[in-house]
Amino acid sequence: MNFDLERYNADWLQAWTDKNVEQLISFYSSDCVYKDPQTTAGIVGHSALRRYLTGLFSATPPMRYTPDEIWQTHNGYCGRWYCDVGEAGDGGKLRGFDLVILQGDKIAFNEVYVHQLAGAG
Repeated sequence: MNFDLERYNADWLQAWTDKNVEQLISFYSSDCVYKDPQTTAGIVGHSALRRYLTGLFSATPPMRYTPDEIWQTHNGYCGRWYCDVGEAGDGGKLRGFDLVILQGDKIAFNEVYVHQLAGAG
């Protein structure tokens, strides 16, 4: 990798926190594949991802993502994060992992695993 993955991951998670659809799209390749627990069949490409994120962000409370740790792979990384849900984290706390496969500095494949932490929410 020719760039700082820790910084890349932190910037990407900040765009999630900011619910900034266009900034998030800029991290992904035009033919990206995105999967999370609500989209297990996958979303392909910028247009579909933009529609999904716009709907998701309008339907969810504020969510603050905090990077925890990343593990570099031969073609990207796996990143663990925490998420405080709600204005003051009053909506619970999540922990998740993202499998991120990169093509250059763009995310070609992103699969998200997430769960609620015990005693949260």
